[in-house]
Amino acid sequence: MGLLDFFRRRDAEPARGERDLFDDELQRRLEWLAVVSRRLFAGRMHAQRRTKKSGSGIEFADHREYARGDDLRTLDWAVYARTEKLLLRLFEEEEDLAIYVLLDCSASMGFGSPSKFDHARRLAAAMAYVGLANLDRVAIIAWSDAVTRRMAPARGRGRIFKVFEFLRAVRPEGETALADAARAFAAENKRRGVAVIVSDLYDPAGFERGLNAIRYQKFEPMVIHVVDEREAELDARGDVTLVDAERGDVRDVTLTPDLAERYRAAHAAWREEIASFCRSRQIPYVAADVHGAFEEQVLMLLRRVGMVG
Repeated sequence: MGLLDFFRRRDAEPARGERDLFDDELQRRLEWLAVVSRRLFAGRMHAQRRTKKSGSGIEFADHREYARGDDLRTLDWAVYARTEKLLLRLFEEEEDLAIYVLLDCSASMGFGSPSKFDHARRLAAAMAYVGLANLDRVAIIAWSDAVTRRMAPARGRGRIFKVFEFLRAVRPEGETALADAARAFAAENKRRGVAVIVSDLYDPAGFERGLNAIRYQKFEPMVIHVVDEREAELDARGDVTLVDAERGDVRDVTLTPDLAERYRAAHAAWREEIASFCRSRQIPYVAADVHGAFEEQVLMLLRRVGMVG
């Protein structure tokens, strides 16, 4: 990707305290987000997650002939009155959804102030809470060039404190290799479900490989692309040294206004390429700027989930 492989070193402001990252105010905002998302999507996700397994759920599926020992309470007496045949009513069971939040913990996520990593952790907490509040099973997967840490699946909104504890402990380090991490993730999680990728997508191998690896493993990907608009700006001029945030590669360049403009254009084209890739494959996608409200970004993603048939 040329210059897109490289990140400028910035004079970072003091990092936000860990105690503040998941404070009482954030917890109130998460609760509001869970309530609003439930109102917006009441019934929709439940309808989508019904299994073909017959059981004692509430949605009628089919009939089958009565066999000795079957529960007489499931006999369809209306059918018997018309045909004198003993048939059982079968129903589709409703399963809780498996939601995996795949948090990019590579070194490039640590840049900026506020950092992309802090914004990503808040987004991860928000997605987790929406799932927990809806009684889905939520797991958090931290990754860079491999799966580095994992939080076992949890259920119920009270488990959000377990999510906070996990997210406080992870740090941005290592290189980005989503495809490798995706394969390791799939091997460890046999139950398929929704995979929410929270990442800046600065993957030297290309974002396509990583997203395709998730799709090919039969998970349903969603993408929260964590961005900082300032990364598209090269405000320095003259001879500068660019250092790759993850691999440590160094490149000396002379920054001119023309080169800065070409870089901005290349960065914008790369962003549009990601959005277009997701649209063409019906992958729900949202660009989440670090200066935006994470609640609105999560709701935007959920709305786009509703648009995918």
